[in-house]
Parts: sequence; C-alpha cells; structure tokens
Amino acid sequence: MPEARTPADIEADIISRRRELAATLDEIAVRVHPSTIAGDAKAKAFAAVDRTAGRAYVAANRAVADVRAKFVDEDGSPRLDRVIPVALVAVAVVGGLFALSARRRGR
Repeated sequence: MPEARTPADIEADIISRRRELAATLDEIAVRVHPSTIAGDAKAKAFAAVDRTAGRAYVAANRAVADVRAKFVDEDGSPRLDRVIPVALVAVAVVGGLFALSARRRGR
C-alpha cells in the first residue's frame, strides 16, 4: 500500500516541479532567441564553407599529383618524352596569341 503524502511533501514536489519548469522555459527562451538562431545559422554556414574548401583542397591536391605523375618519374626526374611536346604546344599557343595581338594593333 502506498504511503500517504503529507501536505509538506506535496508542496515540496510542487516547488521542485516549478524549478524544473523554469529551467526548461529558460532553455527554450535561449534556443529560440534570434541571436541564438542567427549564431547557429552562421556556424552551419561556416561549417559548410569549411567542408567545401576542404573538398576543393583535396581535389586540387589530387589533380596536381596526377599531373605531376604524368610529367615526373618516381625518382623526381622530368619525363622529357612528355614535357617537350607540352612545352612546344605552350610556346606555339603563346606565339599565336602574340601574333594575333600584334596583328590587331597593326590595324
């Protein structure tokens, strides 16, 4: 059989519940405050930017490593069979652009 509660026990329970409710309401007020919401949104945006920047860094690093692997041997020496044709194409493109520029100025 349950013990009978005294009025003092009931009053103590009511006071305890009021404190718990007050703490809960304070927590809710902090969570829904505009500055808290703005701060959370800002933190999420920064996290998204950090993730994107991290992914971009990894992708760029991988691309550089892939290109380097095509033009440099494992021992670090350049692979002339690939470097020379690319250099010739680059010189031809720059020369072509220079010729076009000179031609436009000549008009």
